[in-house]
Parts: sequence; structure tokens; C-alpha cells
Amino acid sequence: MAKWGEGDPRWIVEQRADATNVNNWHWTERDASNWSTEKLKVLFLAVRVENEEGACEVTEVSKLDGEASINNRKGKLIFFYEWNIKLSWTGTSKSGVKYKGHVEIPNLSDENDVDEVEVSISLAKDEPDTNLMVLMKQEGTEEIRNAMSTYISTLKTEFTQGMILPTVNGEQTEPAPQMAAGAEDHMTTASTVTATPQSKPIGVKIPTCKISLKDIFLTSPEELYRVFTTQELVQAFTHAPAIIEADKGGKFHLLDGSVSGKFIDLVPEKQIVMKWRFKSWPSGHFATVTLNFTDKGSETEVRLEGKGIPSSEEERTKQGWQRYYFEGIKQTFGYGARLF
Repeated sequence: MAKWGEGDPRWIVEQRADATNVNNWHWTERDASNWSTEKLKVLFLAVRVENEEGACEVTEVSKLDGEASINNRKGKLIFFYEWNIKLSWTGTSKSGVKYKGHVEIPNLSDENDVDEVEVSISLAKDEPDTNLMVLMKQEGTEEIRNAMSTYISTLKTEFTQGMILPTVNGEQTEPAPQMAAGAEDHMTTASTVTATPQSKPIGVKIPTCKISLKDIFLTSPEELYRVFTTQELVQAFTHAPAIIEADKGGKFHLLDGSVSGKFIDLVPEKQIVMKWRFKSWPSGHFATVTLNFTDKGSETEVRLEGKGIPSSEEERTKQGWQRYYFEGIKQTFGYGARLF
């Protein structure tokens, strides 16, 4: 029998401050079902496509049955998820006629690639045929698959934080994500890091860039400023819960916490300056985003200037602002089309 403190180091717990799961040897599991439910709702409700026939958007997540979990075994992460999903969509033709339909996704799971997941698009009962079905079956299906891909990648990054615990040497083992138990048999890792006890710098400098956008809204600067700073209006155009404290130093959380920050300066009808970040950015990193409103008579010009954007997130940030803010506002409040 080994003496106290000797033997297989995987079982020596007294060297860990919290005495748990030394070297990540034991099987640990984290339930990701609730988190997945909210994340999938946000992603699907952001789906919107448009062409010369009109526009289609997902308006409701009517069914979201299933579960998701992550397991850590020997420092490797294994993902399990299985969902049966039903969505409702609404199409609006260029002439203003509305159509309703359904989306069924019966098999979003770790056993299938996203391209293999069945996505069934249909019109609601008694709805007449419309060319918007072609739009929804093609571009709509593609956007729905993009939403599923984002969910899977986010599950593997955001939700896994803290699952790989420090080892007895004080280092963290990098996760090796697995789609199913047994997939690990096809991969061999052979890298060993020897740590020397020394102080480490706090924070990591990342390359950043600037972005700029300009758009026109068919409303007054006063009304548009209200849209950006009123909680109920923000929830309307993002289709998700939001917290907006529209005061200098006030905080905001949008899209179920995927976007957050605080207001630095607020000049009604003129300017909004904020510290702003995506949840997936490095912890503690915020960009400075400035919105300038210019009265153009019957319309308002908005100029966005962003500084400190992570270089790797440049296009994603620009597309996010254009789609979820600018286009979302236009579609929700009718500020993007002239009515004659």
C-alpha cells in the first residue's frame, strides 16, 4: 500500500487548493440545456432574408425539446446535444401581403453535421402559394443552418469556460473537443508542457481596428435616438430581452447578454457614445462605439465609428451592427421604406 502522498499523481488531491479533479482525470459533466434553449431562441429569432419578392423572418420558436451537456474526461471535452425544434415564420410580399408558415428541425444533434440536419419549410394551413416559399426554402434554410452552426461553435467556446481545471502544476490543459465518445480514438495528442513557477502578466494585448458605417433612416433624430435608448423599443427590434439604463455610466445588455456595455456620453438627438462588446470577445475588452445623428429634413443620417474592435472580429462586428441594429430597426419601425 502506498504511503500518504505517494502513488499515482492523478489521485493525489492534497496538492490542489480545492482538492477536486486533479489533472482533470475524473469524469465531470455540465448541463447545457437551459443555456442552449435561450441561445437557440436568440439565434433563430434573428433569422431574416429578403429579395425582390419580399422578406421572410422567423417570428416564433414554438417548440424546443431536447437537451445538451458537456463532459470532461481526462482533460478532453465531449459534447452531447439533441434537439427537436419547430419555428414559425412570416413572409411579407413587396405589395404588403403577409404569409405565415412553419419550420421543422427534428434532428439537430451531435451525431449529424449541420449540413445533414433536416430543415423542413412549409406554409401554414389554408395559406395560398407564394414565391416567398422559394426564398424561405433557399436563403431562409441557409440562414437557419448558419444559426445552428453558431450555436454549436458557441457551445464549444463560451459555455465550456472553467471545465478544464488547473492541474497539480498550476497549468490548464487545453480542451480537445470531441463530438462523441470514441472519436478520441482517431486522434493522438503528444504535447507536454513543463511549467516553471513564475508570475504571469495579467491581460493579453490583442490587435484591434476601427470600423465605420453610415445609414439613412426615414424618421427624425429625436425618434431614432429614442429607439436606441428605450428598453421596450430595443427589445422590439432585437426580438429578445434587453436591459437599457440610458444615463451616463448606465449599463446595457442585449440579445440575452451576447452584447453588453455602458453609456459613456448621451446627447439627445445628436450623439451616443458607449463602451461596447460581444460576449465572445476576450474578457474585459470593450470597444468604443460612437453614433452621430444628423438631421436631413425628412430623414436622419447615422454615422457609426468604432474603435478598439478586435481585428479578427472586424467583419462580424460590422455585419452585426448593420443587420441586428440598422436593418432590425428599419424592419420593425418602418424607417427603411418610403410610403407614397
